Amino acid sequence: MQELESLEALSNDDKACEMAAYHKAKRRYLGVGNGRIDELVAQWRAARDLPDRIALAAQLWDSDIHEARIAAAKLLTQARMRPDEEVWQLITSWVPQFDGCAVADAAMIAGQKRVIAAPQRLVEVAPWLQQDNIWVRRAALTITLPWAKMNNPKPHEIEQRELVLGWAAGLVEDRNWFIQKAIAGWLRDLSKRDASRVSGFLQQYGDRMKPFARREAARLIQDL
Repeated sequence: MQELESLEALSNDDKACEMAAYHKAKRRYLGVGNGRIDELVAQWRAARDLPDRIALAAQLWDSDIHEARIAAAKLLTQARMRPDEEVWQLITSWVPQFDGCAVADAAMIAGQKRVIAAPQRLVEVAPWLQQDNIWVRRAALTITLPWAKMNNPKPHEIEQRELVLGWAAGLVEDRNWFIQKAIAGWLRDLSKRDASRVSGFLQQYGDRMKPFARREAARLIQDL
């Protein structure tokens, strides 16, 4: 596969060993940085229409090479994409395979564009909260981060934000460090736009969060 060969041509064995030790997920690493991946993805994107990009993304993901999975997600990260149902289905098919932050986050950045484009897809995200895989539970907060970052949300967007805050409330007693960090990050981002809402959340649920997460969520709020 030519695209994989292009990635492999940039491999660095020392960096690959460092990445394997850092990410811990048991797959092949090439030691290629995100900047070089971005350069390749830009070339691949420019040379293909959407169906071909979807097909390439699926092949790259299925290789189970770390950098190829990152590239697969980047190929599908685009705000305006019509039709996008096939893209959404491919992204969500990857979710059960999540086993670490980097690949999951890359895929969920692509997913963010699709749920913003069609917020009714939040109904499909909600069941992730019940999964045993902590990376899937965490992904429910990662994919919905745009709602924490809206500067002037419309009434229906506030309703959607409240839905996600309800999800976060349901996760506060999850003791996993990555889940707690995801809750804290979501709340911290929201506090830049609506500090009072985050203060209210922390007053109600903060005692049930881990101390580090509570501190991080409140870090930008002056009166907490």
